[in-house]
Amino acid sequence: MNIKQLHSELNELFERWAKRPAKSVQPLNAHGSDRKYFRLENSSQKAIGVYNSDRRENIAFLNFSKHFLHKGLNVPEIYAQELDKNIYLEQDLGDLTLFDYLSEVRTKEGFLDKIIHLYEKIIEQLPRFQIGAKEGLDFSLCYPRHSFDRQSMMWDLNYFKYYFLKLAKVPFDEQHLEDDFQTFTDYLLSCPRDFFLYRDFQSRNIMLVDDEPYFIDYQGGRQGALQYDLASLLYDAKADIPQEVRDQLLEKYMVEVSKYITIDRNKFVEFYYGYAFIRIMQALGAYGFRGFYERKEHFLKSVPYAIQNLEWLLHNTELPVKLPSLMDAFNHLVRSSALRKFGNVKLRLTVRIQSFSYKRGIPLDDKGHGGGFVFDCRFLPNPGRLEEFKNLTGMDQPVIDYLQTKKEVADFLADVQSITTRVISNYEERNFTDVMFAFGCTGGQHRSVYCANKLAEFLNEHYDVNVQVQHLEQELREAGL
Repeated sequence: MNIKQLHSELNELFERWAKRPAKSVQPLNAHGSDRKYFRLENSSQKAIGVYNSDRRENIAFLNFSKHFLHKGLNVPEIYAQELDKNIYLEQDLGDLTLFDYLSEVRTKEGFLDKIIHLYEKIIEQLPRFQIGAKEGLDFSLCYPRHSFDRQSMMWDLNYFKYYFLKLAKVPFDEQHLEDDFQTFTDYLLSCPRDFFLYRDFQSRNIMLVDDEPYFIDYQGGRQGALQYDLASLLYDAKADIPQEVRDQLLEKYMVEVSKYITIDRNKFVEFYYGYAFIRIMQALGAYGFRGFYERKEHFLKSVPYAIQNLEWLLHNTELPVKLPSLMDAFNHLVRSSALRKFGNVKLRLTVRIQSFSYKRGIPLDDKGHGGGFVFDCRFLPNPGRLEEFKNLTGMDQPVIDYLQTKKEVADFLADVQSITTRVISNYEERNFTDVMFAFGCTGGQHRSVYCANKLAEFLNEHYDVNVQVQHLEQELREAGL
């Protein structure tokens, strides 16, 4: 159907619904969709006109919309439809998506409490779709599959393999990776999956109307696990939600779900991270298809954020199944400087600074890029040998005053700052997101603590980085160890 004919057909449908013709028909951006959207309006009425050549997808969306609306959920009302012509009219929810709002507010003001409160509203609604609204839903209409089953998962995993790994020239052994895919799907399929899985529950599919969230694009919904949609929302690449907020929202979700069903929290979280991995793989496959294959380069701007999310999962979670070939491919992605530079994206570097006691051993950098820096403070003057400082630490003012008078301490810190400056400049240029600096002394109490704090002060003053300080020996002592 050409654009002139499409305008005419939508106008006819609009006039039959509104009893008056539309005065304007404006095309709207469909983002990554093949559907065509238009805003039709006259002086007092407006609607969104949609053309989609996929009849089965239209049937799923229209029926789901009516069912969800009947259940009291915030979805667009369907005004009129002509399935034989692949067109329908739906309620106009405006132009403000959660992603647009998030981008605007955070750019000016940061990730504020009002954004978190909005996400909490959304989290409250999600179980209503997944559990409350599944009753009476006709799952036979789900398209292209009735459930997120083995075949659906393999489609996503191979999408990732062929449209991202291969096109990004990431080396892998085909058979070994396929074996891991089978192991991974076996694990995911062992999770309870008799819920409604929204499938694409992310910031571009949530509209804001008078500060209330409304939900669109659930036509790919099917039966599946609760964790998938939550991972879709919280690991939405360009939304770039801070990890501490993700943790807060995960807890909020488990509280909300517990109002409907009983869950084993530990098992829920374990599967949640598994579904986060497969969701990120699906997203990377989509970015690769649209970006590498179709040459729509703006899709590649999401890649650095997805790599950042993948990196966090690799360094902070552990699945109960062994996936050596898949994990090798993930680590290759995380180590790639090229993939982090798409779209001139600027990721924020986290600098982890630790103090420790050599008596307990050098701390392992298990979250960074396999490196990190360890500085030995044992050659510096030791306040611990003086009686007046024995029960104090490098955080106490008398110890600080003592060390500040020592030239060798000042010279040492100047050298550390010089190294740190070069490292941070390099890591920021390569869009890496994590680096560790550790300071050790005999007891982990005076010199190492002081030096760690001084480096943190320097970085907070001169760089826009996320500085995290941890005094390992102090934590152990406070825990009675």
